[in-house]
Amino acid sequence: MAMSEVKLQRIEAKPPEGAQMIIGQAHFIKTVEDLYEALATSSTVIKFGLGFCESSGPCLVRHDGNDESLANLAAELAFRIGAGHVFVILMREAFPISILNKVKMTEEVATVFCATGNPVSLLIAEDDTGRGVLGVIDGARPIGIETEQDRERRHEFLRKIGYKR
Repeated sequence: MAMSEVKLQRIEAKPPEGAQMIIGQAHFIKTVEDLYEALATSSTVIKFGLGFCESSGPCLVRHDGNDESLANLAAELAFRIGAGHVFVILMREAFPISILNKVKMTEEVATVFCATGNPVSLLIAEDDTGRGVLGVIDGARPIGIETEQDRERRHEFLRKIGYKR
């Protein structure tokens, strides 16, 4: 059996202004409905959309959400990524820390590549059998090691936004 050539590609993904993004991989069309339930039951104020790349049968990007614009954007981003079983969640009025465990505990979810408000680059491999995500580049490279003053600012910030007392 001859090996096909593998093409590498970088796809940029940027959440809309004021939104957060989770990109992962799951394994079944039921993912859309189960992720919807996980998100909808995590908060009464969360606004979200999700897209999922079906990788057999009709091979459609399945999508849903309680915010039509976020659902459409998540579907478009999933389509651009175009890798089998990849899902994209876009959300407002919530941070990934508040829902990430519910997402990871969803039965179909195999992995989470990133959970961020940053623009990211997805490294995609493609051969004649399909496409897959090799990894995600999320954020800038560190420019130093935190000082005591930086540590104090971090502690103050976490308390200001309500994650620590």
